[in-house]
Amino acid sequence: MRVVAQRVTSASVTIDNTVRGAIEGGFMLLVGIGPDDNEQTVAKMAAKIAKLRVFSDDAGKMNQNISAAGGEVLSISQFTLYADARKGNRPGFTDAAKPELGTRLYDQFNADLRTLGLTVATGEFGADMQVALVNDGPVTMILDSEVLGF
Repeated sequence: MRVVAQRVTSASVTIDNTVRGAIEGGFMLLVGIGPDDNEQTVAKMAAKIAKLRVFSDDAGKMNQNISAAGGEVLSISQFTLYADARKGNRPGFTDAAKPELGTRLYDQFNADLRTLGLTVATGEFGADMQVALVNDGPVTMILDSEVLGF
């Protein structure tokens, strides 16, 4: 599982000229599911994201998690995080989970975030989406379940 987490002051996703989800502050997450991911992987990633202390405290230090900062999540499915561009100029996407598994685990990931007390807005798995955000900091992290040992 790969997640690009961006701390934002606002973010929104539009599908067919209609805003589908929007947040005022928190994390905008690009979420990629791999073929070997499972329910435990997404639960551990959700917990990691919920606990990340990258929001400023009263002293201006990155010392608060998203809940303490009063933030929300905009979660966007992003199979292209598994792009393989080693050969040629047209990336392959065979390293991403098949749509059935990807959809199920993406939905489970969002449910896990909600269970952890977070407000989660989403895009639509497989849809053509336009994402707008104002990156705060900027603070952007790449979280990979293999690197994190999940």
